[in-house]
Amino acid sequence: MVLDIIFMYIKVFAVGGLICALAQLLINYTKVTAGKILVYFLLAGVILRAVGLYQYLVDFAGAGATVPICGFGYLLADGAIKGAKISLFNAIVGGTSAAAMGITAAIVFGYIFALIFKSKSKRN
Repeated sequence: MVLDIIFMYIKVFAVGGLICALAQLLINYTKVTAGKILVYFLLAGVILRAVGLYQYLVDFAGAGATVPICGFGYLLADGAIKGAKISLFNAIVGGTSAAAMGITAAIVFGYIFALIFKSKSKRN
């Protein structure tokens, strides 16, 4: 029982760490900007979900695969695919509906922290 929990933590950390390490390598050794890498990872999650491969990674690593930005792409695509089974309208709004809680949390917490902390300009 305890060994299963520890093994799951190891899988989550390994997969999430590999995804983040890949992004860091792209930042360090290419001229691709961080914003483009973010978009590429999001699109990778969408594409891998569309072809059915990302679900295996989610089943194996859980939060290690769903927390990075490619997991957000997977979530959007998964909502759209499930919505498409109902109607065309649900295919269009399905991704946003699936991610509504995460989007809401990001907006609310961003607003709260903007009220608490004072922003400063970055000086070179």
